Amino acid sequence: MSAPALSVVKLGGSLLGDRARLRAILAGLAQGAEGPCILVPGGGPHADAVRAAQVSEGFDDAHAHRLALAAMGRVSDHLRDLETLIAIIRNPAAAARHARAGGLPVWDPADLASGHPDIPESWSVTSDSLALWLATETGAERCLLLKAAPCPPGAGPEELARLGLVDAAFPDFAARYGGRIVVRGADMHLKVAA
Repeated sequence: MSAPALSVVKLGGSLLGDRARLRAILAGLAQGAEGPCILVPGGGPHADAVRAAQVSEGFDDAHAHRLALAAMGRVSDHLRDLETLIAIIRNPAAAARHARAGGLPVWDPADLASGHPDIPESWSVTSDSLALWLATETGAERCLLLKAAPCPPGAGPEELARLGLVDAAFPDFAARYGGRIVVRGADMHLKVAA
């Protein structure tokens, strides 16, 4: 019997605004509702603060990118506070091993702060594209994006980017990813805990 398929599950930063819903989603994921998975946090209000600081302070996109990665790390801490089974892991391979062993890792992208040749340091790359990058790096069979906004069923990467539901680089990262991409919006269905 083969091992269950690994998924990368990106939690939209906008989900942070509904603590009860986020807690239920995390509980469902911890109980295996989506099988073995690695969580990727959106930046949420922390990334919004980076955008605002960039406007007021005038630093470049590369610096903003590094601050946004740190913002994702802060959201990782928040997710662990909501679900005690979560382990924060920086290394993609270690995160995949932890998920396949039955754990619930959340990926902190802090190690990317020194740069990576496949990842442009600009606002064209957000946690959506980083989730696809991680899925490619770990060989995950599926990349699942959970968003608070409604998403048109069957929309492809280009349409999602055009609608502003994912970042501008998402179609390029999707083209390099060999697995299945699933986007669930406000009407998402998980087998969440009561």
